Amino acid sequence: MTATSCKEIMDAMKRQEICGYYQPKYDATTGKLAGAEILARWVKPDGSLLLPEYFVPVLETCESINTLDWLMAEEACRTIKTLGRHAIPIAINFSRYHIREKDFSTRLSGLLQKYGTDPELLEIEITESALIDENEYILEWINQIHSLHLRVALDDFGSGLSSLQFMKDMPIDILKIDKSLLSGNCATDKERIVLESIFYFANRLHLDTVAEGVETEEQLGFLKTCDCKKIQGYYFAKPLSSEKFIALCQKNAVKKAESLDILEFQTPMSATQLLLSAVFQKYPLVIFANLTKNSYYMMSYDNFTTKECAATGRFDELIQNAASTIHPEDRDAFVRTFDRENLLKIYRSGTKAAGVWIRQMGDDGIYREIESMDYFVKNPSSDDVLVINFSGAVEDRH
Repeated sequence: MTATSCKEIMDAMKRQEICGYYQPKYDATTGKLAGAEILARWVKPDGSLLLPEYFVPVLETCESINTLDWLMAEEACRTIKTLGRHAIPIAINFSRYHIREKDFSTRLSGLLQKYGTDPELLEIEITESALIDENEYILEWINQIHSLHLRVALDDFGSGLSSLQFMKDMPIDILKIDKSLLSGNCATDKERIVLESIFYFANRLHLDTVAEGVETEEQLGFLKTCDCKKIQGYYFAKPLSSEKFIALCQKNAVKKAESLDILEFQTPMSATQLLLSAVFQKYPLVIFANLTKNSYYMMSYDNFTTKECAATGRFDELIQNAASTIHPEDRDAFVRTFDRENLLKIYRSGTKAAGVWIRQMGDDGIYREIESMDYFVKNPSSDDVLVINFSGAVEDRH
C-alpha cells in the first residue's frame, strides 16, 4: 500500500497523523537504556499504522522529504525538553537532500535554541549512500553540524557499497552497523570475521558503535565480544509511541540479558583487540620497523611524553629525531643501541631483543625515565628483519 499523492501525506502531517516513534538503544554490556532513534509513523484515524516505506519514497519523489525530517527533529527536541533530567540522546535521520540545504545549520541552531536542547542529547544520522551521492558537499555539511556541538552517525553501514575511504576522510562520530550483517545470526565464520573486523577498525578510530536489528541472544552475545557499545533491535524493544517512550525513560529500567562467560564466546579478533588494549596501557608508544627496508610504522602513539614524531618514515631518521629529545648523558647509549646496523648485528647473533633505559624530554620540557625495547619478530612470507618497539615511561607502569 502506497500513499496516492504527496498532498495526502503533507495533509496528514498537518493533521499530526504522522508522528515519531522511538526505537530504544541499550548499552550492550550493562543493559541500561542509552539512547533512542526517532522514526516516522503514520497513525491512521482507524488506528492502523503505516511504516515509512509507504510514504517516504513519495516524499522523496516530490522533494518534500525535508519537511518530514524537520517535523521529526522538532518532535525529538520537544520530547527531550519534556523528559528533563530523564532525557537520553535521541538520533534524527536527515536525508541527503539536507546536505545542500542552504540554511540547514541556521535552522538546526534555531531549533536547539527554541527548546533549549543540550547538543549532547541530539545526534544527526546520515545514510551511507548519501556519502557517495553528495561526496562533494558532505564534509562541509558535517563540519556545520559539529560547529553546533552535535555528533554525526553514519547509518546503515554495510548495507551498500561500504567504502573505507569515507571512514578515513569523513569526521563521523558514530558507526551504525546495518542489520543485514547480522542476518545469519552470527553463526558462520565468515559473518563473524566481517563483524569482528568492522568493530576492530571502528574502535581503533575511536568511533561509538551501534548494532541495528539485534533480535537474538546469540547476536547479543557475539556483539559483546566485539566490544559493540550499543544495541538497537527487537531483542530489547520495538519502536515505542511518544507516551510509552517517555514512561520508559522515566523508569529507565535495566534490561537483563542472559548471563554468560565472555570467554566462552571469545573470538580471535576480539581477543587480539583486548590484548592490544592491555599492551597500549603499558606501552603508549608501539612501533613496527623493517630494518632491512629501513622503514617504520607507528601503531600506537597515545599519551606518550613527546608527540614530535611522524607516523611513518625511515627508521634511521626516526632514531636521529628521537635522539634529540634524549638526555645528553643517555644519548650515546640510545643511538648505539638502536643504530640499525647494530640491531641487525644483534639479530644475527641470535639475541631476541635489545633495549635501553633512558631519560627523554617530553613536550612539557621535563625529562622522564623511559624503557625502550626492540623485539625481533619473523614474518613467514619475508626474509626481512622486523622489530616491534615498545616504549613507556617508568612512572606510568608502577
